[in-house]
Amino acid sequence: MTETLRRAAATQACMDLFNRRPLDWRERRHCGRLAAIAMMRMGRNARLLNACRATTLRGVLAYLRRTGFASLLDLMDATGLERIGAASARAGDIVALPSEASDGFGCSLTVALGNGQVLAANPTTGLFEVMTPHVFVAAWRV
Repeated sequence: MTETLRRAAATQACMDLFNRRPLDWRERRHCGRLAAIAMMRMGRNARLLNACRATTLRGVLAYLRRTGFASLLDLMDATGLERIGAASARAGDIVALPSEASDGFGCSLTVALGNGQVLAANPTTGLFEVMTPHVFVAAWRV
């Protein structure tokens, strides 16, 4: 399978599992799980993201603290993925967007879909949706 087809299959799997579905901690439907699925579908190790079995916001924050990560950015850097410029993200790459300062995560993880769009949790609707962000925090090549 070519690289383009693998990326298309990975992003389609993310769309099938998350698009238009609500953010739900109990169902483990959150941005960390979205990034983990994208990584696994591309054949990458998502052990650090999958190790968190918490089903509450408080539990996920406790996991970050327990493992010594100050934010999701630090955790993603520890996965071994190459950090890239957000403008060069291809379908299937992980893109971090700014999140509310009070949430404790430092960013929200999304999956690049191509053409500047990402699959992300929309804080306004509480649903995972296709969005076109204008501000980026970081990105990683998967």
